[in-house]
Amino acid sequence: MLKLESIEAFASIAETGSITSAARRLSISKSVVSERLSELERVLSAKLVRRTTHTLALTDDGNTFYERAKRILRDVDTAASELAERHGTLIGPLRISAPVSFGSLHLGPALFGFLAKNPGIELTLELDDRFVDVMGEGYDAIVRHGPVADDRIIVKRLSASRRVLAASADYLKRSGKPASLPELEQHRGIIYANRGAADWRFRVGRKFVIARPKVALRVNNGMLMRDAAVAGLGIALLPTFLLETPLKSRTLKVVDIGAEAEGAMIFIAYPEHLRSSGKIRALTAWLQNFFGDPAYWDAVSLRS
Repeated sequence: MLKLESIEAFASIAETGSITSAARRLSISKSVVSERLSELERVLSAKLVRRTTHTLALTDDGNTFYERAKRILRDVDTAASELAERHGTLIGPLRISAPVSFGSLHLGPALFGFLAKNPGIELTLELDDRFVDVMGEGYDAIVRHGPVADDRIIVKRLSASRRVLAASADYLKRSGKPASLPELEQHRGIIYANRGAADWRFRVGRKFVIARPKVALRVNNGMLMRDAAVAGLGIALLPTFLLETPLKSRTLKVVDIGAEAEGAMIFIAYPEHLRSSGKIRALTAWLQNFFGDPAYWDAVSLRS
């Protein structure tokens, strides 16, 4: 007899490419995933996965069954979501990833209200500034500040994100305040390491121009970039969701060079097989409403 948990284990192996990643996605041990795969192959009397020293690959039978397995799991998830929504409840595990700075300052507070309204959801939130692989690492969804280049997943916009140049009054007093792109390139820049200096793009007329300041610091975390700017190390190009407190306290000032920095978007992305997930749909709608568009954090005055 086919068991749903065995089909789910097989589908997770097919989608993540390994038993280890499938186990992480399902929050069970590797040995349990292997047992469920072996049981499924025994019931079907077919070899579904070909194991080599370093990789796993689906057999012809595995590819054929995988297409059916996806539909089975999707139908079950849809049915469960419809029943949960009909009764006004959302239940079960939900694992998401988000950037550290945005997650700490804004996503966390948004999720607290969501969980209070939906106490049946068991949320795991993992904050990481690297670009995680939603499929390969077993997440139900990721929240990302910036583009999501993966045609295997569904991407929904949550809110726009403005970015501005910011520096401390002390730094600007010592080094002068740039008023143009050429002058900006003579200054020390605090650079987001995951994108590099080419991330400093500004709209000039109908095109974007890249500014390349002298590098004072490279770091892969927005809050550390902000704190480095407050400490007077240089000028940082920062999303406005990081700036409400330092602008109000006047520990940072907006630097206007007569050109608008390229903005970004905040997205939520999730695998195709979760398209009908009631939990994902509810979370997406909640976050869109909570953040607003334009976002609530842009209500702070950005005048220097």
